[in-house]
Amino acid sequence: MSPTPPLSTRRTAGLLAALLLAAPGCKREQPEAPGATAPAKAPSGGKIALLLPESKTARYESHDRPHFERRVKELCADCEVLYSNADQSVAKQQDQAEAALVNGAKVLVLDPVDSGAAAAIVARARQSKVAVLSYERLVLNADVDYYISFDNEQVGRLQGQALVDKLKADGKTQGTLVMLHGAPTDDSSRFYKSGAHGIIDGSGLTVGAEYDTPDWSPDKAQQQMEQAITRLGKDKIIGVYSANDGMAGGAIAAMKAAGMDPLPPVTGQDAELTAVQRILTGEQYMTVYLAIKLEAGIAAEVAVALLRGEKPPAERINGKVNNGTKDVPSILLTPVAVTKENVKSTVLADKFWTAAQLCEGSYASACASAQLTP
Repeated sequence: MSPTPPLSTRRTAGLLAALLLAAPGCKREQPEAPGATAPAKAPSGGKIALLLPESKTARYESHDRPHFERRVKELCADCEVLYSNADQSVAKQQDQAEAALVNGAKVLVLDPVDSGAAAAIVARARQSKVAVLSYERLVLNADVDYYISFDNEQVGRLQGQALVDKLKADGKTQGTLVMLHGAPTDDSSRFYKSGAHGIIDGSGLTVGAEYDTPDWSPDKAQQQMEQAITRLGKDKIIGVYSANDGMAGGAIAAMKAAGMDPLPPVTGQDAELTAVQRILTGEQYMTVYLAIKLEAGIAAEVAVALLRGEKPPAERINGKVNNGTKDVPSILLTPVAVTKENVKSTVLADKFWTAAQLCEGSYASACASAQLTP
């Protein structure tokens, strides 16, 4: 595994600790919520391309895109967002980026399908003197202007710590873990993995099977879990580390099909609606909530500033991450672990989901038990 990219930061007053925490060995400024220090509205229109990688992960279409587009319109009513989703295709994303440049985009907000291959997109943008904001996933070995994401290694630490704490609290330390990691083409995956291993490797628990999951595919995660059950035996598996919620759903489907009852604790990430519902019913133990509205809103502010030929507000930048070419000025947000006990104070409090959405149909009784009411 590769080491964590170095972070260099500076301190300011007025930290909002609920949204950002300092990673070990560094200090970070607290970006305020969108609108708190918003740039002035752009005096004229322009085109910003939002290039997202896939739709298997529910967040992109349900949260990232609408929040980004809404915030751009608030800041620049005449601005146009050229939206594309690559459906996990490197070639398709390259074509979409080229089309956006031909159509006059002056800023690319790029969440790459493949962190390495996307360097070609950045190089092409540079030829056209177009700014690039690396969104959520860092483009490697490329001259990107800015990067915005969450503290990815902290995501892995939260997942690993929650799993270890749950197993030890339940007295289940004899047996093996299965680890389902993200796509190897996504540079973020190595940090989730590193963070999780940093906790699990020192816990005394044993990892019996471990997989990288192409495309973050729930179907492939289900197949991997089936392989692990066959290899290890269903009675030997005491916990499942899954890097995100979609794969957690695949792993849970495999375990239910194998007759595993009760299910062992399973981790996740993204606070997808179905995952939070599984947490309420006890099928999934935890997820990691990412304040996507905040992330997308700040990304929109940065994009509008770049469109105007300006730098983002200095208070937004709270770190630097090396991508192999440069130390990229970065905005690094803090993830939050979510279990049944704090659903109300996290995803509901932030209106990421409503109680009506969570408690629909067969989930009404689980919501009642958790004291959640529509």
